[in-house]
Amino acid sequence: MSVFGYMQKNGLRESYLKVSDGGAVVQEEDQNVSLAFYDVLFLSRFGAPRFGGSRGGPLSGKKFGNPGEKLTKKKWNLDELPKFEKNFYQEHPDVVRRTAQEVEQYRASKEVTVRGHNCPKPIINFYEANFPANVMEVIQRQNFTEPTAIQAQGWPVALSGLDMVGVAQTGSGKTLSYLLPAIVHINHQPFLERGDGPICLVLAPTRELAQQVQQVAAEYSRACRLKSTCIYGGAPKGPQIRDLERGVEICIATPGRLIDFLEAGKTNLRRCTYLVLDEADRMLDMGFEPQIRKIVDQIRPDRQTLMWSATWPKEVRQLAEDFLKEYVHINIGALELSANHNILQIVDVCHDVEKDDKLIRLMEEIMSEKENKTIVFVETKRRCDDLTRKMRRDGWPAMGIHGDKSQQERDWVLNEFKHGKAPILIATDVASRGLDVEDVKFVINYDYPNSSEDYIHRIGRTARSTKTGTAYTFFTPNNIKQVNDLISVLREANQAINPKLLQLVEDRGSGRSRGDRRDRYSAGKRGGFNSFRERENFERTYGALGKRDFGAKTQNGAYSAQSFSNGTPFGNGFAAAGMQAGFRAGGNPTGAYQNGYEQQYGSNIANMHNGMNQQQYAYPATGAAPMIGYPMPTSYSQ
Repeated sequence: MSVFGYMQKNGLRESYLKVSDGGAVVQEEDQNVSLAFYDVLFLSRFGAPRFGGSRGGPLSGKKFGNPGEKLTKKKWNLDELPKFEKNFYQEHPDVVRRTAQEVEQYRASKEVTVRGHNCPKPIINFYEANFPANVMEVIQRQNFTEPTAIQAQGWPVALSGLDMVGVAQTGSGKTLSYLLPAIVHINHQPFLERGDGPICLVLAPTRELAQQVQQVAAEYSRACRLKSTCIYGGAPKGPQIRDLERGVEICIATPGRLIDFLEAGKTNLRRCTYLVLDEADRMLDMGFEPQIRKIVDQIRPDRQTLMWSATWPKEVRQLAEDFLKEYVHINIGALELSANHNILQIVDVCHDVEKDDKLIRLMEEIMSEKENKTIVFVETKRRCDDLTRKMRRDGWPAMGIHGDKSQQERDWVLNEFKHGKAPILIATDVASRGLDVEDVKFVINYDYPNSSEDYIHRIGRTARSTKTGTAYTFFTPNNIKQVNDLISVLREANQAINPKLLQLVEDRGSGRSRGDRRDRYSAGKRGGFNSFRERENFERTYGALGKRDFGAKTQNGAYSAQSFSNGTPFGNGFAAAGMQAGFRAGGNPTGAYQNGYEQQYGSNIANMHNGMNQQQYAYPATGAAPMIGYPMPTSYSQ
């Protein structure tokens, strides 16, 4: 019996539910909070209860099992399963007339690489896909001009009923690449009956991505009189269960919550014939492979499966070999690890102690821009909270998001960020994938991620679709294991490479100690911006963005500790205040230090406040409405 069960049995549940950090009450109706959370919460406050005697002892009862352990692998007999159709593609006459040379020219111009047998020709215009009229009406309302590269090649493959793997950068339009063929697929299947599960299942790694896919699916499914739902952890189960019980043709789900419902018998996958694994690489990174395999075991083997990923590591390749049959592989962009070429990547080699100062100086420049929406990525939840608190204390319009935030607070923070009320979002990797905000102009990697795949996903939050953006990265000698991969990504995207990165590689090869590296890369070494990128090419590629000087300052060490160690302004100020002379005279060294400190820093503090009051986001004036508190207030704007 768990602690929660013990207390419920002994009538102590009411007082138990009132125990939580900060005095907040854990609501009994919040089905999202697991029993394990209550156990840990109780133990942290009261210690282990004593079972069976005065000396206490270990908790008794069952251990928490692995997700999906109640699901058994189904034994499918294809002869007994009802037949279904999955090939609905008819080439448009314009596509039929397209020559092999024209096809190759189009693929080359869009950097489309295709592998596999019987891959159909790409379409160039929306009408060539022969989508239903109500789907075309929605497309026209959204003012899309032409299909993206992954849509142009992916739609014919998916409509042909083939299994496929799509590898494309974020913001490439992959969501519609699988949703619109899914609608066509569903329209050709028998209607759902009572007790049937979904026909189309989309698995996503995070609740943010699942919600965004649902937003797109809802618009098109309504036009086609289909029902869709989104199930994910961090939200009450009741409404999600009711949606499933009413019957939905499209279900977008995170693996954990879907397994919960499958084990509880709230839904089933007997009718599922169209399976999508979105951001498969991310799901594997997050440790969802066992859950994915459990879920796929519940789906008939002759299904159509589409796997989408931004990278193509060996783990994803193995998953494709296990789940897909005679699949077509579509790659957009370079076959090796690659980033969006519309992103200007600037890498600053520095030390951890310099990051805060560099970040503030960088944000001062960014906030002076008209388009200044920025995401700052950090490594840990604690750092996310600490940095958010520090920046808000200093007057910056920043908010934080990570996996421990409640779903309500995460939705509120994202809403504030999307609408520009808080243009600085500090996030862990929970938001690095699936965060779809069109006008993010800057990404800052405060902490370098654990892999270059995650680096690509992070910076992919900017330059969505055909837009441009800028990514700044603080790279320390502690990240040296990723230096070769980072240099490869930069070279593939034709980006300038900071010479300090190359020096890190050289030092790594020569076995230089960390202390030596610190001396070599101490702040204050500078070089001209033209040493990293030809000015002419830079301005031609990025226009006015190339004329800003803070990119140069960031790369070349202007935002470093040198300005605080070369005697100006602090050294000269203390000397002017008479502190040094008074201290050395020996008459009253303590008083001399105090007087010098007060004189110099008194004026500095006054100047700082004057400067803050003139910023775009200044401290509120007397009598003004205060800045929205953090964490989330009890009421918030939608």
